[in-house]
Amino acid sequence: MLIRNASVYTEDGTFVPGDIFIQGKFFAASRDAGMGDFLEDAGTEDMVIDGSGCYAVPGLTDIHFHGCAGYDFSDGSEEALKAMAQYEASVGVTGMVPAAMTLGEEELFAVCRAAEAYNRSAGAGQLSDMYAPGTESGGRARLYGIRMEGPFLSHGKKGAQNEAYLRTPDIALYDRLQKASGNLIKLLDIAPEIDGAMELIGRLSGETMISLAHTEADYETAMKAFAKGASHVTHLYNAMNGYTHREPGLIGAAADYESVGVELICDGVHVHPAAVRTTFKIFGDDRIIFISDSMRAAGLGDGSYTLGGQPVNVTGKRALLQDGTIAGSVTNLTDCMRRAVLEMSIPLASAVKCAAVNPAKCIGVYERCGSITPGKLANVLLLQKENLEIRQVILEGELIG
Repeated sequence: MLIRNASVYTEDGTFVPGDIFIQGKFFAASRDAGMGDFLEDAGTEDMVIDGSGCYAVPGLTDIHFHGCAGYDFSDGSEEALKAMAQYEASVGVTGMVPAAMTLGEEELFAVCRAAEAYNRSAGAGQLSDMYAPGTESGGRARLYGIRMEGPFLSHGKKGAQNEAYLRTPDIALYDRLQKASGNLIKLLDIAPEIDGAMELIGRLSGETMISLAHTEADYETAMKAFAKGASHVTHLYNAMNGYTHREPGLIGAAADYESVGVELICDGVHVHPAAVRTTFKIFGDDRIIFISDSMRAAGLGDGSYTLGGQPVNVTGKRALLQDGTIAGSVTNLTDCMRRAVLEMSIPLASAVKCAAVNPAKCIGVYERCGSITPGKLANVLLLQKENLEIRQVILEGELIG
């Protein structure tokens, strides 16, 4: 495949006019052996794509979402994962790390077992063997791991989590869940102030990314957690104490601890556009990761849904529990990236970095995806310059949608 005349996003974060060469499911350099013959023969529409008037950006990776297209990761089924992966790919999200909610143990184990089974199934081959023959994507976003958002969270900042299943950190439980998942747990959310949290953070440091979440932690507690090995903050500003000049809290600690990455939901509901712009001034685009935090209503319309077993009402862009608590988003990651640019005045190059590059680096797959670089998986979005709408999605060298 050859994509011609696009404005291509490069590894240094700029856009340059150029062509993109794809051999099989990987990006190739124009000087690769055989490319000259390919160009001579490239006369059919299925071999050449005209990228005129488009930005070409890497496929996006969502490291925090719960569901979409009527399904939820917490359904604990391979069917749900397959449907979610198909939807995500169709909107340009080519890599995914779905998140479980705070659930009972039996449900958590069902979620982990479903992820392990899906990962083993034909065509999944999601991580270690994605380069091997017979591990084609099947038109689905790759599963790069899973995330546990709970149950080790604060009652005071539970947000849309089910309070009945919140519990203090239990390393033995985590180990059993990790084993059941086939070692797919890549991120674990935790409130650092609850009993046993610091011990768990220290124990898992270097093994699993620890993200501080749903927490009432003050500045000092958050700094201690970062020193212990936590390196991430879940949906910044949401489900945590606010930043003030005398009590900077987790937000201030994350700003001071420069190796920490922070998540941002740019759906127009969770964070005000002015706060999004301020976050970029404080953290810079190297440390921010866009997430969708979407629930099962993403891709559907208004109506009644569930999240973590709790009823949710969706109207427009808002998903709310019965008590008015925001219950995730109904916006996919590509739409969040687009909204950040068009409605929040974030430069496109920065938005692409936060939605494609930084998440791939965060979960350790950047050497395989996340940039338009020879040898990496050929995941590309062609976005129309005038409105950033998707013209084409290329997933591992194949047109989809």
